[in-house]
Amino acid sequence: MTTTTTPRQTAPGSSGAAKAVRHLATARETGIAVALILVVVAATASNPSFLFSPDGFRDLLLTPSLLLLVAVGQAIVIITRSVDLSVGSVVGLTAYLTGRLFIDLEGISPLVVFVAGVVLGALLGAVNGLLVAWAKVPALVITLGTMYVYRGINVAWAGSDRINASDLPRDFRGLGTDQLLGVPILTIIAVVVLLAAAWYLRNMRSGREFYAIGSDPAAAHLYGLKVTRRIVTAFVVSGALAGLAGVLYAARYGTVSSAAGTGWELQAIGAAVIGGVAISGGVGTVWGAAIGAFLLLTINRALPILGIDDFWQRAVVGVLILGSIVLDRVLAVRQHRRLIAQREDSR
Repeated sequence: MTTTTTPRQTAPGSSGAAKAVRHLATARETGIAVALILVVVAATASNPSFLFSPDGFRDLLLTPSLLLLVAVGQAIVIITRSVDLSVGSVVGLTAYLTGRLFIDLEGISPLVVFVAGVVLGALLGAVNGLLVAWAKVPALVITLGTMYVYRGINVAWAGSDRINASDLPRDFRGLGTDQLLGVPILTIIAVVVLLAAAWYLRNMRSGREFYAIGSDPAAAHLYGLKVTRRIVTAFVVSGALAGLAGVLYAARYGTVSSAAGTGWELQAIGAAVIGGVAISGGVGTVWGAAIGAFLLLTINRALPILGIDDFWQRAVVGVLILGSIVLDRVLAVRQHRRLIAQREDSR
């Protein structure tokens, strides 16, 4: 007796490739990337040197790279339903530390300087995380206070002095300007960090726990997740990446004063929110934050070329942030209604 096996019919669009295409087409990051492309196209149409000159293409990649590093760390903190307002001050403090190390310790290895900057940033982030996790004080309040404390330390340390490009080794400054195969080294470093962070959040259990904590901290605690440890880790990572950005800030610009990094905390939050990271936590990716950083700074470069006044440049950024928050809320309501409908259908 022979058994006839009927081939399984595959529903249209159910293949892995079709699902991947559908997911990519509906992803929030895709919309932000399309907006970025449109801005670049519009600016290039108005002034072809925006993209097609050697400096134009280099600046398109180079300018947002430092903010990308800070935005990735900020996104991880926001995913846990917190916020870090001290990252700009950490950037400024580690940037000045970088210059002082090269001046005071002549011949010091740049690798040691990188380690010192990252470690200092991580320690400052740990202070934030410990205060938020154990003192049970809202992160907004804690990091607002440490933002001023860290900036005050920087001002007291630097005073009216500043680091000049001549104080830094030429090889170190080359990290902020040199290219590898036509791509700025600084951008390559930022992309490597982005890939590592994205892989960790997607593939590691501890990375996915950040989302669970951000979605419902009380439920995560009842489930047995190490909520306190994860929150502290998020702030440590944010501080470490801000410290790395501070070291690279010195390499990129050469000149460092006590005002370095001022306002970066708001730009990092704006980049993350524009990129789809929900300010309420539990939703978003570092990819979105990275694209948001590129969109934010590319708009700042493109709008003057398009003849738009400075006021409207700031207004456009504000509209993008407000629009992102409204869109997040709309998507959350739609998802809630969809879940309720599915629950009713299953009865």
